[in-house]
Amino acid sequence: MDLERIMHNLEKKHPGESEYLQAVREVLESIVEVVNENPHFESAGIIERIIEPDRIFVFKVPWLSDDGTVNVNLAYRVQFNNAIGPYKGGLRFHPSVNLSILKFLGFEQVFKNSLTTLPMGGAKGGSDFDPKGKSDDEIMRFCQSFMLELWRVIGAETDVPAGDIGVGGREIGFLYGMYKKLAREHTGVLTGKGINWGGSLIRPEATGFGSVYFAREMLATKGEDIKGKTFALSGFGNVAWGAATKINDFGGKVLTISGPDGYIYDPEGISGDKIEYLLELRASNQDIVKPYSYEYPEAKFYQGKRPWEVKCDVAIPCATQNELNKEDAENLVENGCICVAEGANMPSTPAAVEVFLENKILFGPGKAVNAGGVSTSGLEMSQNSMKLNWPAEEVDKRLHQIMKDIHQACVEYGTREDGYINYVKGANIAGFLKVANAMIDQGVL
Repeated sequence: MDLERIMHNLEKKHPGESEYLQAVREVLESIVEVVNENPHFESAGIIERIIEPDRIFVFKVPWLSDDGTVNVNLAYRVQFNNAIGPYKGGLRFHPSVNLSILKFLGFEQVFKNSLTTLPMGGAKGGSDFDPKGKSDDEIMRFCQSFMLELWRVIGAETDVPAGDIGVGGREIGFLYGMYKKLAREHTGVLTGKGINWGGSLIRPEATGFGSVYFAREMLATKGEDIKGKTFALSGFGNVAWGAATKINDFGGKVLTISGPDGYIYDPEGISGDKIEYLLELRASNQDIVKPYSYEYPEAKFYQGKRPWEVKCDVAIPCATQNELNKEDAENLVENGCICVAEGANMPSTPAAVEVFLENKILFGPGKAVNAGGVSTSGLEMSQNSMKLNWPAEEVDKRLHQIMKDIHQACVEYGTREDGYINYVKGANIAGFLKVANAMIDQGVL
């Protein structure tokens, strides 16, 4: 496989799509040896086919604000690959949303979903709509207008969207209500639904829970455990919330959370009532970082900074892509961090990842570490198909086993001769092989 030729051609076709190109390069660099050892992949054009989405839908979303103003946002659905199952991937509502970001997320989703062992393809979608500061009625009108276009291309056996940044239980409810009215059917076409109308228990916490389960497996390879360890987290969406909860359950201490304008350092640990207080702030659509420092004087707010300067044993970036750069990675290594588990999608820059690998830090990439969210979405799809709901203990048990299986696949394909586990390589190879072999079986499509 001529990696540079492939990337050159891709950059010519998709100039300026930096996030998408970064994600493709990272995967291809990991699988070069496997592709070269299997010439049938090259003769079938697997690489050229797998790096391009099957199709992309782009549409406008007009909606009325409460004062009667007409607004128009741009929206997308990227259906990337369905070789092993229906398209599956979240919807993101955020001003930063563009085609490059959604293609990167959809591409990553292909391999993440493959790792879960569940029959799900990869997709992603969303809009540059910003739900922050909007009333419930404005968000409802936007979601209904959004679904007026999207409903034509999704379905329980076709494409099953979920939530992501800016799309929580409220938005999923509005989206599903409009889908149900248009399609005249009550099926598992969206995941992250309310528990009383088809949702799964522990779905909101699942990505965070799964990230901690994976980190626990990583630490175990060095004879370490979560109990007594200190953790630096970024963000405080569902991922950080779930991670903080599970870290405390296992006896670890969470030192940081963050927002767009800085981070909180709480040396006494973020647990119990403090987490409940953060949830209350988040539910009120308020900034959660500064008020926390007012409520708990022992905590300190660091304006305009990221939490990776804090001394910790384990770092779990839970916010967004490329939030952890080379300097941050060097700070973590210098401060004695032994494990970095990506709770978000591609939160570490390529230069940061290089620092972690060079220093033989336990480093888990997002497509493996944060696969617990989509895994539980897959379990929600299974429950919908069977018309039943499993208890929380059953869902959590299945999630825990899936994360252990993903970790084992990474170890199988990523262990080097010196014993170091390159989780990036292991995850990419394991995810790629399942999808590539399915594509071979199904012919050139």
